[in-house]
Amino acid sequence: MPDKKLIFSANKIKSRVKELAEQISKDYAGKELVMVGILNGAFIFMADLVRAIEMPLEIDFIRVASYGAGSVSSGSVTFTKDIELSIKGKNVLLIEDIVDTGKTLSFLKQHISDKKPASLKICALIDKKERREISVIVDYSGFEIKEGFLVGYGLDYAEQHRHYPDIFHLLSPEK
Repeated sequence: MPDKKLIFSANKIKSRVKELAEQISKDYAGKELVMVGILNGAFIFMADLVRAIEMPLEIDFIRVASYGAGSVSSGSVTFTKDIELSIKGKNVLLIEDIVDTGKTLSFLKQHISDKKPASLKICALIDKKERREISVIVDYSGFEIKEGFLVGYGLDYAEQHRHYPDIFHLLSPEK
């Protein structure tokens, strides 16, 4: 078992997800909304967020990779699954687990903007500024942290540790 330090408890996450859902429901009331989750990391956060939002919406996923099996972004973004729904003229909320360098979101914002949505906003569970290289506006942020490699609640290290209900700072890279 790797060394890890608790950062956000399951209860704190649940409470914050509810607050985000209330704000999103209010901001998009009476509007058509498509939530696009970035796989794999955002799936748990997005599932909880969707269940807490009190309005009809559409759901789709997109998948890109920038980490591989390491703990530091490779610097390049590999596109592996596109959005399947038509988002032209619709309000799109991109759901991300963690914003780190900003490269992935910058890439995806341009890609999605090319599909001509009515609006495009970002909701991230965690906005981490430690290694930010490209400025990205996070419209709905669950938590802001300065540094640390986080796992749990969908966040992984080499595809491990996603299953924890809490979020931890991984202190050692062992699986």
